[in-house]
Amino acid sequence: MNRQKVSLLALSGVVVLMTGVAAAQAPTAAPAAGAQPAARPKLVAPVRGTAELGYTKPVVKNATIGGKSFVVTTIQVKNMASGAIAGLKVDEFWYDKAGNPVTGDNYRHRTPLLPGEVITITLETPRVPTMARNQYNFTHANGEIKTTLQPKL
Repeated sequence: MNRQKVSLLALSGVVVLMTGVAAAQAPTAAPAAGAQPAARPKLVAPVRGTAELGYTKPVVKNATIGGKSFVVTTIQVKNMASGAIAGLKVDEFWYDKAGNPVTGDNYRHRTPLLPGEVITITLETPRVPTMARNQYNFTHANGEIKTTLQPKL
């Protein structure tokens, strides 16, 4: 008789727990009929080897940032290749009158540069009194870059 009471008590406890769990689960809402699912971004294969890049004439200005003197260079760049350019890197080198390297800066574009996409690159180089001329080097993760100066992008 005692076993029957324990079994009945255990069974009723399980039933109470199961109804509580079933009530706690909220029904999932159906998506609205007019709502479109988000379009997946189109993936473009990256360029392997030499890529084509167009750029505007660099704008070089002196600026003071945080109490220090900098040379700020701004360049607009456009991907002229048929594929995405992954890991775009721009290096700026400054030389003195004798041709010795003095200082420089670099920029790395974290996302692939899609075909036809235009970005603005800003390079901030610490000002050194012996700076005379500069040079730019464009590379990407899968090879070299052929650059062409464009009047406008």
